Amino acid sequence: MASNKILVIDDTTVVRVKVREMLPPGNFEVLEAKDGLEGLNFILQEKLSLIMLDFLLPKMSGWEVFQKVQADPELRKIPLVIMSGRKEEVTEKITEPFEYFEFLGKPFDQKQLINAIKLAMTKAKQPRPEFVTVGAGVAVKNGTTLTSSVATATVAAPSIANTAMPTAASNATPTTAQASDTELNSLNEKIVKMQAEIDALKKQLTQVVTFIKQKIK
Repeated sequence: MASNKILVIDDTTVVRVKVREMLPPGNFEVLEAKDGLEGLNFILQEKLSLIMLDFLLPKMSGWEVFQKVQADPELRKIPLVIMSGRKEEVTEKITEPFEYFEFLGKPFDQKQLINAIKLAMTKAKQPRPEFVTVGAGVAVKNGTTLTSSVATATVAAPSIANTAMPTAASNATPTTAQASDTELNSLNEKIVKMQAEIDALKKQLTQVVTFIKQKIK
């Protein structure tokens, strides 16, 4: 029984097979997932030594899988390699430098694959700042990861409550404070839902444009 498990999440069979064949012989098992949802189930159920994640996937995008992994203190310790044929698709969501995971551009050769895995292993060991999570959104204190609008709404709001109106805050009853917290949580949830809808619309628009271009050709 293999002691190490490597998960390859990619909707292209050729890529999954290519990764499997390029990996050097060793005491590990390669698991394959053809979409983001299947990949996330593997992540939650298996004890993994490495995740190789395509950024554009059916059912659940690599970006969504990435967010869910980063929101879990244990899952984000797993070395991660994000794959994409277009690096700008990744940098639109996650700004460089990539401190805690490695990026691997497609197509790639065996040397590039092995190097990306080694770097991902190294980066996964680096200490991280605390993450702040709101629903599906994730942010880090230094602003490296995920949507800044959600992070700002989540982190900045308490400081405003504490500093902008000190007199009112000191006189507020517990009931008022609880109501404010409820309103803030509701607002944060709406922001997360809006961001998810915007991301989905962007993806649909990209697919439509691609389809139109293919038809024109």
